[in-house]
Amino acid sequence: MTTEAAPPPGSAGTPPASPAAPTAEEFVRVQQSEEFAELRRAHRSFAFPLTVAFIAWYLLYVLLSNYAGDFMGTKLFGNINVALVLGLGQFATTFLIAWLYSRHAATQLDPRASAIKARMEAGE
Repeated sequence: MTTEAAPPPGSAGTPPASPAAPTAEEFVRVQQSEEFAELRRAHRSFAFPLTVAFIAWYLLYVLLSNYAGDFMGTKLFGNINVALVLGLGQFATTFLIAWLYSRHAATQLDPRASAIKARMEAGE
């Protein structure tokens, strides 16, 4: 089945020309720029401390579960004990970190990365 529709204005049946892809040298130049270093610094200053803090918090929970059974079994109210509260705290912490990172990325990382990308695409 064929149609007799005319091609869209400005297209003569050929695909639009795409800008040339950046070369390896351009990527290296951008990677060595101060602007890219600031982007990496902004990412690392957020991600590394929170990763270390979360791993320490998780290991504390595991160690308490293994070696402080009496403490973890302490009932707080009803059938709710310390182990359950700390275990649920692990989930809450995970979601909190994900939310904080998404805010950090949207406000600090994405604008910087978009600026770098725009300059690369413009050939600057």
